Amino acid sequence: MTWLIWRQHRAEALALGAFVAVIAACLLVLGQPMHDLFPRGTEFCSTHAADQSCRAALSRLQQDFGYSTTLLILLNFAPFAIGGFLGAPLLARELESGTWQLAWTQAIPRTRWLIAKIAALGALTAGLAAGLSTVVGWYRQPLDLLGGFDITGFDLTGVAPVAYALFAFAVGTAAGGLLGRSLPAAATAFVVFVAVRFTVAGWIRPHLFPVTRVDAIAPGSGDVVQGTGNNRDMILNEGFVDASGRRIDGLAAVIVEGKAREGATDPTLYLHDHGYRKWVVYQPIERFWTFQLVETVFYAGLAAILLTLVVLRIRRRAS
Repeated sequence: MTWLIWRQHRAEALALGAFVAVIAACLLVLGQPMHDLFPRGTEFCSTHAADQSCRAALSRLQQDFGYSTTLLILLNFAPFAIGGFLGAPLLARELESGTWQLAWTQAIPRTRWLIAKIAALGALTAGLAAGLSTVVGWYRQPLDLLGGFDITGFDLTGVAPVAYALFAFAVGTAAGGLLGRSLPAAATAFVVFVAVRFTVAGWIRPHLFPVTRVDAIAPGSGDVVQGTGNNRDMILNEGFVDASGRRIDGLAAVIVEGKAREGATDPTLYLHDHGYRKWVVYQPIERFWTFQLVETVFYAGLAAILLTLVVLRIRRRAS
């Protein structure tokens, strides 16, 4: 059975293995110069941000490696490339070619055959996604000093990308079973994957119990602190609270800060004298692994439900 599964899907397996290997090799080559900027390691600079060498390294990182953001955004589609293109042909190919009539009427029960294929290709999906996530995590270590709670950090590292890939695999398998054709199944799975992923990442995750913080502005501190002062936090909104307790954000906050800077070397003096306080709504970086676990359970659960429904449907097919 294992040999037959390999024969049926070796083209996809080898192509995706090469795909992950090429990406990993490129990231290792492109990432080494970023790591070289921090001879004492990125952990040192995360706790010694005021160190002159760290400040110089961060400045170089922002100036010389701006392309990293675009590269990492594109890699958000890698979990689908891995899972979707293994899942879509799993059933669709046999339904499309008619070989299911032979494969599902042999001595091996169709349910056992399907579960074996799902287990083998699902394990391959998880392994490839985990390997890619590990390499991206290493590549991103210097960039984590600039921010790590967005789609170029959170969505590409840790355990969540494995769950994303398994979800793509399950959606592809389900679409293949329903449509019976590989390419339409892959296209449908892609639309569903993108819709769910961006709904969770763009709307649900940021607004899941965000923290609101109001800080007094210390006069003479030199400048207005942007965000929370921690680059790794996810900033959702920020502005000022006036003396009456009214929140000011958006363009109104820009106007207030502009007035504070007019003819003043230290805008905090104006803001303090007029009773303004700083407020910010954010997700603290300390929630990184909590959110990783939540999303891993969510996507793995969706994958398990979809694959269970597929198995139940195939069990009833032609019975």
